[in-house]
Amino acid sequence: MSKVLVTGGAGFIGSNLVDQLLHDGDEIIVVDDLSMGLASNLSNSPSVTFYEHSITDHAFMQGLLLKEHFDYIYLLAAIASVADSVARPYETHQINQEANVFILETIRQYKLPIKKLLFTSSAAVYGNNPELPKREDSTIDPLTPYAIDKFATERFVIDYGKLYNIPTVAVRFFNVYGPRQNPKSPYSGVLSLITQCFKNNQGFSLFGDGEQTRDFIFIQDVLSALHLIMTNNQAVHDVYNVATGKQSSLRTIIADYQKVVGRALNVEYLPARSGDIVHSYADTTKLKASGFSPKYTLFSGLSSYWMSVSEKQ
Repeated sequence: MSKVLVTGGAGFIGSNLVDQLLHDGDEIIVVDDLSMGLASNLSNSPSVTFYEHSITDHAFMQGLLLKEHFDYIYLLAAIASVADSVARPYETHQINQEANVFILETIRQYKLPIKKLLFTSSAAVYGNNPELPKREDSTIDPLTPYAIDKFATERFVIDYGKLYNIPTVAVRFFNVYGPRQNPKSPYSGVLSLITQCFKNNQGFSLFGDGEQTRDFIFIQDVLSALHLIMTNNQAVHDVYNVATGKQSSLRTIIADYQKVVGRALNVEYLPARSGDIVHSYADTTKLKASGFSPKYTLFSGLSSYWMSVSEKQ
């Protein structure tokens, strides 16, 4: 049994990760200020301890790290809205970078014997770089405070690891979807918005012609990828794209989802928004070399997602 810290553990990806760690028999401590997550996302298992707290409280975080001696640390807590980061750049920076660097510094200063620390970054770091597929060594072009902090923190995580002999790794999430995705979140993926429209029989506003593509990955495949990276001793001081390596157009997604739900979605076509990235998908060669292959097709992932939403109705 391992002792695991998950920051941002009440959010969409974090709470699904906590469930998986519970299933694996781990003891989990979650730190989340509930600005994006929900306490109801967390299991009430005695193996889960929840602190409603901001990771920017350095004294609290240092005390927790020194007291608990974690085996594994997952850094997911973030202001995840790009628009929010543009409106509040310094506050975003304190959460998305400074708080994470302080955790690394505490580990360094007190020589805490962790087995591995994983930081979750984003495909946003590639910005408008037109090169496809996006490789981990593709040109980085962060266009917002969110993307800048994600990339800078990746580098801190990897270089702290190299310089101070701490087993660290970073991942870049592409378009993750699945149960507990919060459609009210400004960061929410297009799939959770489409899901809400199906659920509430509302029209969906599509900007552009629907031919824009993304690399959608179902949450369970993300959890498999994280497990492989965390347990692979070779996967250190490096960054991995976490995606399927396939691109799907919005038109295809809507067509597939209509088959899953069994009814048509009322789509309103609007002019494309300036600045929106048209095509994005990942090169997953590095992740595949760790033994990863996605188990969910778009259709099976959407089916599973819709089932979880329908059960709540």
